[in-house]
Amino acid sequence: MTAIDILVAILGLSILVTVHEYGHYIVACRSGMRVLKFSIGFGPAIWKFRPKGSSTQFQIGIVPFLAYVQIAGMNPQDKEDPNDPALFQNRSWLARAATIAGGPAANYLAASLLAFGLAVTGWPEDVAKSPMTVGELSDGFPAQQAGLQVGDVILQADGRAVENVEDLIEVTSPRGGQPTEYLVERDGVRLPVFTIVPNDNDGRGVIGVVPQSERRYVPMPLWDSTKAAVMLPIRITAAQIAGIGDMMKRGSTEGLTGPVGMTKIVSDQAHEGPAEYVRVLILLSVALGMFNLLPFPALDGGRLVFLFVELVTRKRPNERLEALVHTIGIVFLLSMLVLVTFRDIVG
Repeated sequence: MTAIDILVAILGLSILVTVHEYGHYIVACRSGMRVLKFSIGFGPAIWKFRPKGSSTQFQIGIVPFLAYVQIAGMNPQDKEDPNDPALFQNRSWLARAATIAGGPAANYLAASLLAFGLAVTGWPEDVAKSPMTVGELSDGFPAQQAGLQVGDVILQADGRAVENVEDLIEVTSPRGGQPTEYLVERDGVRLPVFTIVPNDNDGRGVIGVVPQSERRYVPMPLWDSTKAAVMLPIRITAAQIAGIGDMMKRGSTEGLTGPVGMTKIVSDQAHEGPAEYVRVLILLSVALGMFNLLPFPALDGGRLVFLFVELVTRKRPNERLEALVHTIGIVFLLSMLVLVTFRDIVG
């Protein structure tokens, strides 16, 4: 990765985290809480600004990566007037829950808006090339065993012309277990006829070829774009939850990606063009929102668990105990982060 690649990737990730923190910030402000700081990046501030009449200091840290928001009263160690109505802990249960959920909600909203914009301007689709050109060969299947190669063009099957993959499927599907002749062109030269016996896969003939495809960007109608904006984050969330379940079942962290891995993913997609860059930002925005909603200490979901305990018991949990639980969660998450980052670097 070049320096430009890294900067583009860091910019994308920082925007997503800034959106997350802005979700917390805007709901806290609307709920009457005092927000002390909104920082893009960490460390000493290299630029800061406090609007007239505002309690919030906006700043850019010396390490301009990621972001955070500081809401008065969220940390029990804060030295604040306990009777101050603008403190987090002195606002209503609904206001506190909405403030915590505001970050993930902002990520989901951002993903939906990005999906809508991408769908309207040109949704990426992989379209099979015509003529029917072999893009991949399935290991152990008849086409590979017969000697077909990637890049071969299939011109005829069983004496019928083949223009595209649909034609190939139409001819091959009813011929499971039956010797079938395929006329193939390689590097512009027609080869002797291949006689291939398609596998019989539940009554459907299969020879094991995947067509070459090309990426096209097709604008969607307004209604379809709206549906994509709503459904895509839902589908991504379902897939990510299934992936987490699979990791837990296997007892493995394989599949988790740290900052280094995410930077590489974003950088690689940026190389493919703006649409691919936006696609990966949609994926990561949903991942950030969904991950933070997990009921784990230190995450937004862990804080919501304590709020729901308060709602059920009608008694606030001990603040110091809650802070300790979240601290343990932070230590665990940081340990996992170090482990995954090390694996991304050496792997």
